[in-house]
Amino acid sequence: MGWPTIVIFVAGVINFALNRAVFDSRHPLLARLPQASRVLGARAALVTEFAILLIALMLAANGWPGFVWAYLAYTAANGVAAWLISAGKV
Repeated sequence: MGWPTIVIFVAGVINFALNRAVFDSRHPLLARLPQASRVLGARAALVTEFAILLIALMLAANGWPGFVWAYLAYTAANGVAAWLISAGKV
């Protein structure tokens, strides 16, 4: 296991935490959704996040170590979006 795999894994954990923070933020837009939609949306978001993480890990492990930069950019974009939602800027 090389450094790109470790970095992507740590960034993936951060992405899951950001995802959880957004769904726990009690944002008015999320509060308007029916409970079933919130649960289904949260699960779909986690499945999608896992798929992106798995693809990134597989690419990095199979000779694409530069892909770590793309995944870090994705994590940074998630961080900005989570901050905007949690802080009520959106």
